[in-house]
Amino acid sequence: MSRPQAVLFDNDGLVLDTETVWTRAEERLFERRGLAFTAEHKLELVGSSAERAGRILEQRLGEPGRAWDLIEELNAIVLDELDHGVEAMVGADELLVALRGHGVPIGLVSNSPMAFIRRSIELVGYAPHFDVVVSAHEVARPKPSPDPYLEACRLLGVDAGPEVFAFEDSPSGVASAVAAGLTVFGIPSLEGLTLDEAHHLAESLADAAILERLGLAR
Repeated sequence: MSRPQAVLFDNDGLVLDTETVWTRAEERLFERRGLAFTAEHKLELVGSSAERAGRILEQRLGEPGRAWDLIEELNAIVLDELDHGVEAMVGADELLVALRGHGVPIGLVSNSPMAFIRRSIELVGYAPHFDVVVSAHEVARPKPSPDPYLEACRLLGVDAGPEVFAFEDSPSGVASAVAAGLTVFGIPSLEGLTLDEAHHLAESLADAAILERLGLAR
């Protein structure tokens, strides 16, 4: 198969195991208030924009009107947790190296704050792999709006369309990439997530079918 014009990746739970880092931070946020952070809470928050996550948190923590304060508190905690380390997801290194070796433009597109994205990819040495990095905090509307993916395509100088591939692990991320007109691979990061809108599904970035679909298989 022909190679794509570009490949775009979500970060948290897709390229890097930063969902674990976010979970530790979310647990600390709840613990400060004497509350338990549950698997159900995690499913509500995964892939969410800051605005949506803030609304969820103020409800679950019983602090109405404090959505942005809670998000700022959580962001500070998660940056602290990030310094304890982060690991790459299975198959991420091999896939990024293969794409880079074939000259395919690569972008990172995340709903997380830019400071978190930059720090996380620096920690694992992945910063040189990405031609562009887009935080949804820097566009008009976050995922599930198509804006973050459209911005990444604009920065790469490619037309948003089916020849641009996106890899996502959350329903909001899949919806964003589909709305941008991209070909979408869904790789759920949590048990219980369904990514029915994705055009292709895989268990991890190490799936051999991914290399074949990207025209990278030997």
